[in-house]
This record gives sequence, structure tokens and C-alpha cells, in this order.
Amino acid sequence: MSLHRSLSRIPKTLIPTLHSPTKPIKNGNPFHKLLPFFQIHYNSVNTHASSNDNNQNSNPQNALIKLEAERICKILLNTTCSTKGVADALSSVSGNVNPLLVDEVVKKLSNSGVLALSFFRWAEKQNGFVHTSESYHGLIEALGKIKQFKMVWILVDELKKKGLLCKEAFALISRRYARARKVKEAIEAFERMEKYGLVVELQDFNRLLDTLSKSRNVGKAQEVFDKWKNNGKFKPNIKSYTILLEGWGGEKNLLRLNEVYQEMKADDIEPDVVSYGIMIHAHCKVKKYDEAIELLREMERKKIRVTPHVYCTLINGLGSEKRLVEALKYFELYKGSGFDLEVFTFNAMVGAYCWSMRMDDAYKLVDEMRRCKIGPNSRTYDIILHHLIKAKRTNEAYSVFQKMSNDPGCEPTVSTYEIMVRMFCNEDRTDMALRVWDQMKARGVLPGMHMFSTLINSFCHENRLDDACRYFQEMLDMGMRPPLPLFDNLKRTLLEEGKEDTVKALWRKLEKLKKSNLVG
Repeated sequence: MSLHRSLSRIPKTLIPTLHSPTKPIKNGNPFHKLLPFFQIHYNSVNTHASSNDNNQNSNPQNALIKLEAERICKILLNTTCSTKGVADALSSVSGNVNPLLVDEVVKKLSNSGVLALSFFRWAEKQNGFVHTSESYHGLIEALGKIKQFKMVWILVDELKKKGLLCKEAFALISRRYARARKVKEAIEAFERMEKYGLVVELQDFNRLLDTLSKSRNVGKAQEVFDKWKNNGKFKPNIKSYTILLEGWGGEKNLLRLNEVYQEMKADDIEPDVVSYGIMIHAHCKVKKYDEAIELLREMERKKIRVTPHVYCTLINGLGSEKRLVEALKYFELYKGSGFDLEVFTFNAMVGAYCWSMRMDDAYKLVDEMRRCKIGPNSRTYDIILHHLIKAKRTNEAYSVFQKMSNDPGCEPTVSTYEIMVRMFCNEDRTDMALRVWDQMKARGVLPGMHMFSTLINSFCHENRLDDACRYFQEMLDMGMRPPLPLFDNLKRTLLEEGKEDTVKALWRKLEKLKKSNLVG
């Protein structure tokens, strides 16, 4: 049955007490800030292509590995994070360990660095097993998320001893430092590559610029670019300039974007399709759609072929302004452009319909995606959910979520679960939020810090302090350092109920976590 037909049968009283449209949102930012519809994809360092995901998922061996990894994660979620606890829990798995499985499990445990480290150490003790660089990189990513950088550098030394050390490890470390707002350390991590015997090339410089720009530090990226260009440390190419264009565009700073553009042309580097795509995206981001369309026309005058990504940008931007006729125009031009049909551009058009609340048309387009065998994917559903929740159509949103959970290839991601948990918490339905939470954990998906924060704040709001403390403790056990506003809210609510001893106990545990360095 099509998505369109199945949703037309939704009972109006699916969740009878869910609606409260006049209630203020008390759990963070509106959903549109969580779900940017499109980011420019270009052949950049630090861009992780996903175009082969469907092919990989169709491989029977990969499917079996994913299922086994999911089973292991379910076991681990119900055990302690200690190495012994993991060893006891996984006694039935020991004969089946292989590098692909370990890589997949470590990836799934990326939101729990402590658990990932315990599993990693357990795996290396299994008979005949040897870690690959990929499993090390997955662990570096997980530990970087909880700022366990001392342990990260221990892993780098291990990689060096085993002859597995490559530039990818340093790129991951720089990115994690940058996202932790440790810009100085991010640059130092990059510079340490040479001390470990690796030769730094232009693409590595570009990768650092990209890391800084994408972590909202484009000003620092520009400073590094200017310094290294002026002292002859590197000679920028078009990708170097493209990264800065994207960074300033992301900051909605068209003045600085134009300065970089003029400098690029002064260096006799002509903009290509990627540069134009980024500039079009930047103009759309500040709602200068007519200027964005003029840039597209300039591309056409220069005989630069307009790519699906450029069409996608315009469809997203025009759709968000409810300029649906124009969005449809560029969607039809895209379909007639000769490029292969791709899911992300269809997703942009789904979003355009949703912005105008033409949900039936959105569902019909999803059915068309199925007929064309180009989707849908989890992102398609996330877009629809975002708009249904924004319109307070929560019954319909929950029905879409349930269908998504049973749609192969469209399984909910951690972002999807976060959307649904936030929706129910904002409607004071923590019972339903917990149902979604339990479903998530049953699938072996680990919650992130923001999801914990949403749930714990809701427990505080409902004065369910035992539950709030239990999930706060679970967050600490996973090695996550709670944001200060979360702890302040929990502390204030506990003190109002006279639970000063509980506050002191939680404070001691939090301080212990802040000062601890993992040893593995």
C-alpha cells in the first residue's frame, strides 16, 4: 500500500490527548533548526559520500553483519561499561568476531565512548582477531565526542606501532577538537602529523580549513589560510577557496564571501560549478533568491552545466518561501537535465510541498520515488515528520513514524528518534516519549546528549525526579558530560523538593567524570 493511501486511513483519535497547540515549546529550538534540508555536497576532503549505501545494504554479507552488530549493541546496552561486564555479556559472541563486525559495532556505539572502548578492548583479546585502522578511527570518533583526548592520543601511538597510522586519524582528531571549541588544539593536532612521519600535502591543508569552517570557526580558517598563503607554506587551489566560500556562506556573511571570491579571481582561479553552487546556496540562505537565480543564469551563459545539487538548492530555498510554482519549475528542469535521478533532489521537492502543507502531493512524490527506485530514505521521512510536527499534526506524525519503522531502508536514525522524543515531551507525553526511547534501544541505537537532555528536562517539568536522576546517571555512565543548563535545571528542581543530598551526590559524580581519563 502506498504511503499516500495508508495515511488517508489514519484514525483521528490515534492519540486522543496529544494536542495542545497553544502550549509553548519548552524543550529547545524549533525543529527547523534541527533539520537543515540541504548542505552543498562537493568532492571535498571531510565529505563522507553516501551514494553507495544502498548497494552496500543490498549485499547479503553486509546485511548479516548489520543484524549481528545490532544484536551485540542490544546486549551491551543492558550491561555495565566495564571490560569485565562486556566480556561476560558477550561470551556467546566470541567465536564470530571479524573486522567488519567490530567496525560496525564501534560505529553504532559512537554515542557511548566508554562502552565503545570496553568493546574494542574485548574484541582485540579474541583469538586471532586484529583491529583494522577503521575500527581505531571509529573509536577515536567515539572518544572524541566525550572529549577523552588523552586516550585518543594513546590510540594514535598504538596505530603508529602497528603500522596503521594514516592521515585520517589526525583529521578525525582535529575535527573533534574543533567541535569541542578547542581550535588551537585542532590546529596543533594537524601539525603533529609531520612529527609522526607523515608528509603534509595540499589536500591535508584543505581538510583542516574544511574542519574549521564546518565547526563554525570560519574566521579562524580564514586566518590560517591567510597566514599560510602569505608565508608560502601552501599554495591554495580552487578547493581551498571553495571551502572558505562555503564557510562564509554558512555564516550568512556575503561581504566576506565576495572578498574571497574576488581574491580567488585575482589569483586567476575561475569559479567552477561547485563554487557557483556554494554561492547560490549562500544567497538562498539569506533569502536573496532572485540573486541566486541570476547566478544560475550566469552559469548557463558561461556554459557551465547546472548540476542536481544546484537545482536542489533552489528547490529548497524557493520551497521554504512557499514559492512552489518556481520550485516545481526547477524540479522539472532537473528531471529533464539528463542527470540520473537522485534521492536528495526528490527530498528537496518533498520539502517544498511540505512547506506549503501540500502533504498529499508530498506523499504522492514519495510513491513516485518508489516507482523510480530512488528512495525514499530516512531523510525523506524526517522532512515529512518535521513539517507535520510543526503544524501540530502529531497523530499523523506518529503514524508516519510507525510506518517508517517498518519500511526497509528507511529505518529511523538517531535524529528521527530525537524528533519524536522531543515531540512527545513538548506535548507532556513522556509515556509516549519513553515508548519511542525503548523502541530505539531495542534496535541497538544509542541516544545522544540532546535526547537525554530533552527527556530529563521533561521529567523535571513533570516532577518525576527519580526518573530524571536515573536517566541522568545513565548519561554519566555512557561517558557523556551533561550541558550545564541541564544540570542546573535538575539541581533546581531537586532543591525545590528538599533533595540536597541527591544534588551533592550527582555533583560529585559529574566532577569525577570531568576529571577522569579513560584507561584502556
